[in-house]
Amino acid sequence: HSVFKRKRTGICNNRINVHTRKNTEHAFFTLCEAVWKSRSPHKILTTVVASSWTSTLQKYENKIRILTKMQFKKYVVYPQTFALHADRWYQGFTKTVLLSGLPPAPVRSPPSLDLAALRAAACDCILQEHVYLRRGRSRGLFNPRQALASPVLDQLVGTLVNLLAPLNPVLTTAALDYKRPVDFYWHRGEERIPAGHRKGHIDALRYQINDKPHNQIRISKQLPEFVPLDYSIPVEIPVMKCKPDKLPLFKRQYENSIFTGSKTADPCCYGHTQFHLLPDRLHREKLLKLNQAEQVEVVFRANALASLFAWTGAQAMYQGFWSEADVTRPFVSQGVITDGKYFSFFCYQLNTLALTVQADQNNPRKNICWGTQSKPLYETVEDNDVKGFDDDVLLQIVDFLLNKPQEDTTQLKNKIV
Repeated sequence: HSVFKRKRTGICNNRINVHTRKNTEHAFFTLCEAVWKSRSPHKILTTVVASSWTSTLQKYENKIRILTKMQFKKYVVYPQTFALHADRWYQGFTKTVLLSGLPPAPVRSPPSLDLAALRAAACDCILQEHVYLRRGRSRGLFNPRQALASPVLDQLVGTLVNLLAPLNPVLTTAALDYKRPVDFYWHRGEERIPAGHRKGHIDALRYQINDKPHNQIRISKQLPEFVPLDYSIPVEIPVMKCKPDKLPLFKRQYENSIFTGSKTADPCCYGHTQFHLLPDRLHREKLLKLNQAEQVEVVFRANALASLFAWTGAQAMYQGFWSEADVTRPFVSQGVITDGKYFSFFCYQLNTLALTVQADQNNPRKNICWGTQSKPLYETVEDNDVKGFDDDVLLQIVDFLLNKPQEDTTQLKNKIV
């Protein structure tokens, strides 16, 4: 290892000196020979496992590269959209059933929470921006509401993760991302080409989501499933009889992308919780001024449907699944959608990636999204104090962060032995 960490010498015109390269190769092969002659089983096993793991990752990367190689025009789905009743359209695009409320929480021993300390920490995060720094009062800011909400959410997530890490050891090794891109590309439905040299041909409808969550937490093991993989839901998915252009959605042609926020070799390859901050143009006050009160909750639901589907779908693709090789286990993630004051909570379970017309013919599975109505975390900030703080909203964030993977029985047996 020290050989490769050594400072490069003999570099001329961006080429490594032949003598230096030969020395490096000789040292590498000498190291391999020493490991083999040591006849140490754990070293040999580690080498074999590492090589097989690398080959598996390369196989998945090649599969994703093949699936996204051909660039055709595709519909770009925006998670945060002003389109009316976008949540109904997004259910059809992703084959997702939207259920009211949250799924039953897994049975676990109740943790000893210090609610007063958590409340004080959350209030400090709010006061830090509203009172101590007074960022919202700067005249040069184009969007003062967003300038306040963004750092508050950053500090709130980071503070709660640090405070809850002793109660949930998964958070100590988790990866916390800030505004990391999340992309997903898939096929859903068909259309007849109206014009051009391929006029009359039947072509697949292609979709692309390019998301950027405000914060997201990734872990090395999967969260437990909310319901079984083949759980039957007596709820129909809305079917739109017209083309996505009427939403409106627009077709663009650029690079297809499937990305979870990290590369395939990252050990934290599973999603835990995403936090999304709604833009100022979708703030509830502006929607109420436009007499669109019924669209206030639609904005939250559409954001959760598109973002969580893209995140869980990309995770499944990283594990080698796709439309013709459907998932064999559910992929689960959680989402918190907020405008800085109102919070809405969602849980998503990906049960199928078979969304093409051919793969979906005899596929009874449906993806499921549970969600709540938005509630304010606090009422207002007056006299250097947070008024009307809602403990229920804070506890719901805490419950999401305390969710952790179930330990395998095989791992438990190995620990017992």
